[in-house]
Amino acid sequence: MPSSQLLSLTEDLTIYHALEQKNSLLDALANADELELDLLQVSEIDTAGLQLLLLLKKEAQRAGKRISIVAHSQSVRNVIDFCNLAAELGDPLLIPAAEAS
Repeated sequence: MPSSQLLSLTEDLTIYHALEQKNSLLDALANADELELDLLQVSEIDTAGLQLLLLLKKEAQRAGKRISIVAHSQSVRNVIDFCNLAAELGDPLLIPAAEAS
């Protein structure tokens, strides 16, 4: 039976945390067939964070696993939109109801 794991990130996805986050995210991926990332608490993301998300997607694909982003903070959405990476990351950008009104 495939295993699934939800992982909520609370630290910023920036160069200052990238190495530590890379190791923990790759470990989480290694221990699950499907990994769901909740990025709602990520208040800051830079290109190192984007590279980390893209690396994780590629590693999942290579290993025949699935990774999805199930919640995006406003900062994450802004950077993904700005860099035109929504298609590469392959997850719908969900807008919380409070922001949609």
